[in-house]
Amino acid sequence: MVIMCGLFFMVVGALGLLRLPDLYTRAHASGKCDTLGEGLMLVGFMLYEGATLISLKLLLLVIFIFISSPTAVHALVNVAYNRGVRPWQKGDERR
Repeated sequence: MVIMCGLFFMVVGALGLLRLPDLYTRAHASGKCDTLGEGLMLVGFMLYEGATLISLKLLLLVIFIFISSPTAVHALVNVAYNRGVRPWQKGDERR
């Protein structure tokens, strides 16, 4: 069940990446949903595997993803903002 919840968040993140209008909203959707989706899927794999060394490795991977993914998304959005990419506003054309 946890793996299916993770898959749901991954699909929602992909839909957000396709449907949202600009870089900032797309980065927000994909950053949040992918991090949570990957984390839930890996926790599901840990539950499936049981208390083994593989579960410990998966836990370390979850911790790494929860630290690195939001940091990478923040860095990308920060560079885009500093380069002058304007956020989408109501009435603007989708980019």
